[in-house]
Amino acid sequence: MRKNLFVLSLVALFALMTTSAQPYDIQFDNKVYVDGIASVQLFAGEDQLGEPVGALGEATFHLFFDDLNLEVRHLKYTFIHCTHDWQPTQANQIEYIEGFMEDDITVYDHSFNTIEPYLHYQAAFPNENISFNKSGNYILFVYDDSPDNPILTRRFMVTEPAPAKIVCDVHSSADVNNRYTHQDVDFTVFTGGYRIRNPQLTVHATIQQNNRWDNAKYGLLYHSGSAGELHFTYMDGTNTFPGGAEFRTFDISTLRSNADRVVGISFENRHTHAYVLQDDARPYSAYESRGNINGRCYYRNRDLRNDYSEDYVFTHFTLKSSFPFNEGSVYVFGELTDWQLLDEAKLHYNKEFDFWETGLFLKQGVYNYQYVYLPYGSNVIDATYIEGSHYETNNIYNIYVYFQEEGTTYDLLIGHHSCSIVDRER
Repeated sequence: MRKNLFVLSLVALFALMTTSAQPYDIQFDNKVYVDGIASVQLFAGEDQLGEPVGALGEATFHLFFDDLNLEVRHLKYTFIHCTHDWQPTQANQIEYIEGFMEDDITVYDHSFNTIEPYLHYQAAFPNENISFNKSGNYILFVYDDSPDNPILTRRFMVTEPAPAKIVCDVHSSADVNNRYTHQDVDFTVFTGGYRIRNPQLTVHATIQQNNRWDNAKYGLLYHSGSAGELHFTYMDGTNTFPGGAEFRTFDISTLRSNADRVVGISFENRHTHAYVLQDDARPYSAYESRGNINGRCYYRNRDLRNDYSEDYVFTHFTLKSSFPFNEGSVYVFGELTDWQLLDEAKLHYNKEFDFWETGLFLKQGVYNYQYVYLPYGSNVIDATYIEGSHYETNNIYNIYVYFQEEGTTYDLLIGHHSCSIVDRER
């Protein structure tokens, strides 16, 4: 009997290890697959505005999201290890996940005293049931009972416990044609205890601007250096980003009065509506310095301090422009749209009042946003067509440095650093 059980165990283990490293039909990006799933957050530590990046064996990641459908679900999640450019690695999950290959999401609460009811889910990992043993890029994959029913995917990054030191310098572009509109991101990596024999083949870097992945610079190779010191400095635009403009903002954390840039709040057809102050297109305006959270949002209800008391509000946007948008479409953009071009965030022309408008169903809080332009036939978002571009803009740049050790097929994340042009001016 024991012999039979041993044989069956070997067969099961062999089947698991020979299973395709990527059996899931999902996108390796931040995406929601089901209507009604909203306000997804993933961050390391306790700060709601924190990044989804933390050290191996040290950081705890927190996932929060709402289900406006109030459906009974058997939610589970797992992890998928990815390369530096967000492709699935060839390793099987058993090689980088410890414990169970999946875990249940069992913690949820009903919203409190809200007009729009919802279920608020949360999970924290790694935990006693599931963890990971390698650094690098990961996809968090949440599904309903089976991977065939995806709910959401989220990118997160795990650094080595002893990361390399990164020194960064953000400055106006070295290209004279872009000096007043673009920013260069130069940085140096001090590899420390990592034995890197062939960095041209084994070290790659990524630069991310303001939590956006659509315009991130992937696969950057060091330009020059010496033993233990790699310089990522370019003169050909490899590390150049449009500066853009400071994000616009509005505040719907209270529904009892008009807060920052909210001109009206009403209750219509059994829903709460908020109207954001009309915006103007500003492609040629001078740079305006203003404090913001770089496109992020912070959920909060100032009227009621109970947990899960933030209500959902139909939030209306209007944009006035002195020039038409005949060759493309305009969208509201930022973390409020998951940094995606959503159909509901697309603006439509109101001929009667001569402005562009749209509305989004948003959770109470403080928001940053901007208007972006997508030319017909293109998949490249232009955040400067309406907002303008300035080298002074306080963009946050996240730098990630990856190292593929000899004899392995996966990228370790050996360094992470955040910086902005403001750091240079201090």
